Amino acid sequence: MNLTRWTLLAAVTALAACEMPPEGTNEQDVANFDTAVASIGCNLVDEGDYQALEIQTGLNRLQLQEMAAFRVETGAAARLTNGGMRLVTGSCAPVETAEAPAEDAG
Repeated sequence: MNLTRWTLLAAVTALAACEMPPEGTNEQDVANFDTAVASIGCNLVDEGDYQALEIQTGLNRLQLQEMAAFRVETGAAARLTNGGMRLVTGSCAPVETAEAPAEDAG
């Protein structure tokens, strides 16, 4: 019986750790959203951005706003100071530059 409790606890914990996309959307919608945001330069800021995403994803404005908030909450996007968001995963991930090796002084 003790093993059953641990199994149940592990299953509940695993489910709680899963981030679920906004209501009325699914994982394919998340992938479509990310692809569409990448296609407009990785930022979702103004009316033109929303219109492009509505056409590309088939999601309505409310769903896009909820999806943007979801991507920020899950760390896949960052809020911008102008009120928009920037996707920071996939092709929109920041490029890290390697530092040049230090020259020997001697």
